[in-house]
Amino acid sequence: MDWQKCAEDAATRYIADIAVRELVLAEIRGAERSADPGPRSSDVAFHAVREDGLRRLFDQRWPAYRRWYLQDGAARPSLAEARAALERHMPELVPAWSALVAAVGADELGARMLTLYDPPPLLSGCSQAALEGGAALVRNYDYDPHLFDAVVLHTQLANTRVVGMADQLWGLLDGVNDHGLAMSFTFGGRRCAGRGFSIPIVVRYVLETCATVADGVAALKRIPVQAAYNVTLLDRHGDHATVWLAPGEATRVTEHRVATNHQGVVDWPEYARWTRTVERFDHLDGLLDRDAEAVLAGMLQPPLRSADYEGGFGTLYTAVYRPESGEVAYHWPGATWRHSLEVFHEGAFDVELETAVTLA
Repeated sequence: MDWQKCAEDAATRYIADIAVRELVLAEIRGAERSADPGPRSSDVAFHAVREDGLRRLFDQRWPAYRRWYLQDGAARPSLAEARAALERHMPELVPAWSALVAAVGADELGARMLTLYDPPPLLSGCSQAALEGGAALVRNYDYDPHLFDAVVLHTQLANTRVVGMADQLWGLLDGVNDHGLAMSFTFGGRRCAGRGFSIPIVVRYVLETCATVADGVAALKRIPVQAAYNVTLLDRHGDHATVWLAPGEATRVTEHRVATNHQGVVDWPEYARWTRTVERFDHLDGLLDRDAEAVLAGMLQPPLRSADYEGGFGTLYTAVYRPESGEVAYHWPGATWRHSLEVFHEGAFDVELETAVTLA
C-alpha cells in the first residue's frame, strides 16, 4: 500500500470529527506544488538562495502556492484575521512579513498565505536527534519530493542571521541562527487538528527571536499550532529539549534527544506502522552512545532512511547542524552539500535521490 492510500484509509476510518478528517485528507490528497508534476521522479534540484532572491522564487511558485493554499476548499482566514494572529503571537515577525509582502509584490491572497496562519497542515515523517559530542542536531526529512521546495535559504530579516531549509517560501523545516541555536521538527503522529500556525513559520520565528533552548521553549509554549509536532532544539552551550506540541493542549517539554513520529506513546497505530516510527526511534536512540559520524552513517541507511519516493514518502535529505559554528551539511549517500552563516554560496545542487548521487 502506498503512502497516500495508507494515510487516506487511516484518516477516513479513525478520525470521527468531520472537520479534522477533511483537514487531514486535504493534505494527504494535496495538489502538487509544482505547476506540471509530470512523471514521478526522484530527481531533486536544490537551490541555495539569499533573501534578495525571494521575489524571483515567489514569482515562479505563486501559482502553485495559490493552488496549495486553496486546495481543500476550506475558508482560509481573512487578511485581517491572519495579520491579527501574527501580531498577537509573533509580533516581532510583523515588520518582516510586511516587508516580504511588499518585496515579492503579493496580492491580498498572497499576503494571507505568507502569514502561514491556518493553511493546509504539514504532515511529514522525519527523524531527528540532538547529539552531545560536538553539539550537533541531526535530522532526516521524509516527505514527497513533489511537495518540496528544495531551497536552502540564508536571511537577515532583522538583526539575526539564519540559514536553513525553507518551506512555504520563508518558513523553515530546520535551521540555525547566529546566536548558536538550531532546531527542527517532525510530525507528532496524532490525529488532532486546530486553528493555528503552520509549523515552518514557528521555526522561523524561534530562530529569528531566540538565542537559547530556554528562549525557544518559552516561545513554543505560547504559539498555537494546527497539528501535532515534535520540535527538537539544541544550542551552542549543549542544552537541548524536545518539545511536544498539539493544538489545544499544554506544551510538553521533554529531555528526549530523539524524536520520530509519535509523542511518547503511539496515538495513531496505522500511521505508526506505515512510517515505522517506533522502529526508527529505537534504532536512532541506540546510536546515541556513538560519535556523530556513526550517527550520520546510521541516518543514511534503513531503517532511518526511506527510499519510497514513488509512494510519496522518502528521505529528501539528511542535515547536520552545528550551532556553535553556524554550519550545516546536507547529506545523501555519496554526496554532501555544505553551507554556513559565514560562507554561503548561491547556486544549484542536483540530486538523484534513489541512487543518492549528484547529477552532472
